Amino acid sequence: MSVLTLTSDNFKNEVVNSQIPVLVDFWASWCGPCRMVSPIVDGIAEESGGKFKVGKVNVDEQPELAAQFNVMSIPTLIVFKNGSIHKTSVGVRSKSDILSMLA
Repeated sequence: MSVLTLTSDNFKNEVVNSQIPVLVDFWASWCGPCRMVSPIVDGIAEESGGKFKVGKVNVDEQPELAAQFNVMSIPTLIVFKNGSIHKTSVGVRSKSDILSMLA
């Protein structure tokens, strides 16, 4: 499954109303640590097998979503289950750490 580009227009439908868990990566193009996490998140999306979704929110383009979820530092990873925040992580994480958030 490919990575979803999340915006204020599709966030509710893709994340809040999702029947499966959703990993959301809050990032920005100028953020070095975000560029380190991005290929890991992309790989997780490719391996999801439909068990979960993966989406990205560009905080420069979607500041209202970042504010809504109190994202103060990036990269911030949030796992949503049943429309609610399940787990949150800030900073660079390993693939195994990110996958454990989805468990």
